[in-house]
Amino acid sequence: MIINVLIQAVMISTFVFFMMLLIEYVNVQTEEKWQKSLGGSRWKQYFLGAFLGAAPGCLGAFVVVSLYSHGMMSIGAVVTTMIATSGDEAFVMFSLFPMKALWITGVLFVVGIAAGVITDFFFKDPHFLIGSTDHDLPFHKKEVCHCFPKDKLLYQIKNISFERALLMGFLSLFLVLILTGSMGPAAWNWKRITFAAGSLFSLFVVSTVPDHFLKEHLWEHILKQHLPRIFLWTFGTLLVVHFLEGYMDIESWIQSNLLIMLIIAVLVGIIPESGPHLIFVAMFMKGTVPISILLASSIVQDGHGMLPMLSVSKRSFIYVKLVNVIVGFLIGLIGLKLF
Repeated sequence: MIINVLIQAVMISTFVFFMMLLIEYVNVQTEEKWQKSLGGSRWKQYFLGAFLGAAPGCLGAFVVVSLYSHGMMSIGAVVTTMIATSGDEAFVMFSLFPMKALWITGVLFVVGIAAGVITDFFFKDPHFLIGSTDHDLPFHKKEVCHCFPKDKLLYQIKNISFERALLMGFLSLFLVLILTGSMGPAAWNWKRITFAAGSLFSLFVVSTVPDHFLKEHLWEHILKQHLPRIFLWTFGTLLVVHFLEGYMDIESWIQSNLLIMLIIAVLVGIIPESGPHLIFVAMFMKGTVPISILLASSIVQDGHGMLPMLSVSKRSFIYVKLVNVIVGFLIGLIGLKLF
């Protein structure tokens, strides 16, 4: 059981790496365009916040908090973003049940915009909670990355760094295991094709990007900050779920206490951390909890998206979380009645 859970955790974490690498790669080359499109009318803020929040990971949420801290986006736009985002857990959901994850993302997008509009209706001054607009937030500074330096490719391979060699070795091994059917689906279905394509693209990126991008964005940001935590939470969550299913009739208990599970999901979502939410992702995947519980948890939780807000305005942090808790509980309650 432990070996099976370990393999599943490795597969999920590797897919998360593929997705994060793709987003990081695109973001570095389009960051200037992103920043030029920020701001504008209130409705533009809502849609932009929902779009940035719906993008997997925490980057979009960090962007919106940064803009809010400088008075460029309203508190309602922050609410929209934090409802729309599922943090790093979105990568896991798309790896396990992509179509349902897309549906959940669409619901979060719409609910987030509605909640943002209502929030700003009650907060006539959308920036009164900030206090000061002098805040230094963690965010990638504008930079231009020549991510395919033709004249340096051979030099980079000849003078290969430890980080590049390790990543190329792991990705090559993973690709061989996928192609031979030693890991992942035995048949050539969409999952196996996706893993093979992700491996090839990631191997291309790791082999060609400059050392700066490799070390600062892939190694320091993705591998050291995000991936270990995602793997440990995924492995631990799957192990706990397997254990509970093997020794307890947890499904019957949950089905008899859905309201309690909804309250637990909402309370866990308050934690500004990527990871705890995965327990509900795993339970939904196993059919233990209905989609309304997962939806409520996704509305309230925002990964690491709200952590920078603590340095901007603790009152804003509390207000946004309070709104999200109310919205998440109401949507979850409606979902329990309807589904």
